Amino acid sequence: MHLDVLDLREFYYRTQLGRTAQKSVRDRVEALWPATGGEMTGLTVAGFGFAVPLLRPYLGVARRVIGLMPAPQGVMPWPAGEPNVSVLCDETRWPLETGRVDRLIVLHGLEVSDHPDALLEECWRVLGPGGRALFIVPNRAGLWAPRETTPFGFGRPYTPGQLDAQARRAGFVPERQAAALYIPPSQRRFWLRSAEMWERVGTRAAGVLAAGVLILEVSKQVHVPRRSGLGAAVRKPLSILEGTPKPVAGRV
Repeated sequence: MHLDVLDLREFYYRTQLGRTAQKSVRDRVEALWPATGGEMTGLTVAGFGFAVPLLRPYLGVARRVIGLMPAPQGVMPWPAGEPNVSVLCDETRWPLETGRVDRLIVLHGLEVSDHPDALLEECWRVLGPGGRALFIVPNRAGLWAPRETTPFGFGRPYTPGQLDAQARRAGFVPERQAAALYIPPSQRRFWLRSAEMWERVGTRAAGVLAAGVLILEVSKQVHVPRRSGLGAAVRKPLSILEGTPKPVAGRV
């Protein structure tokens, strides 16, 4: 079941817990895909679900940024005060050409999808060869998944193994696993003020503290098909009978 875009906007932009969660996840994404340094310069970056809070760092460096929002969720204009880059789309049929996207971020998309395998097929289609995607989902073992007071309490939470296996079935090559949201989903000032500290501690002690979300980076590898037989074609076949006289028909 998809969340409503108004509820998502309310959480991420108008509550302190939502802004804290946004920063925690965005910082982790930026650690994987730095906006500075030239890695993202000139690329086409897309987000599906409600990934627009994570796309802002790339607005000034990417060639193009696109926010894809599924029809059951609804769409909102984004970014505020700037030319709109968000678009409403069918969950499994995006208005993008095949192989057009270099980097893709999926947030609040995979776990709430009624057709997750078809959604992953669409992710595969729009990514170009060597393109990469980040799938961000609620962690089944984390504190955020059981709480329906946040967007991470809806849909199907994942374990790292489940997320990895589903991505592999879709043809993706898992590259790196990461996590974020180590604070409890609480509005208490202590947790909100100490969020950055808990993110640093959680990143170092990931096996001890359970994160609220899992992040899997995958790549699309397209292998060149092999031809059977001779590897190199002969440009000009040799004529072994060249220069020999033609046979003359004998008499009976």
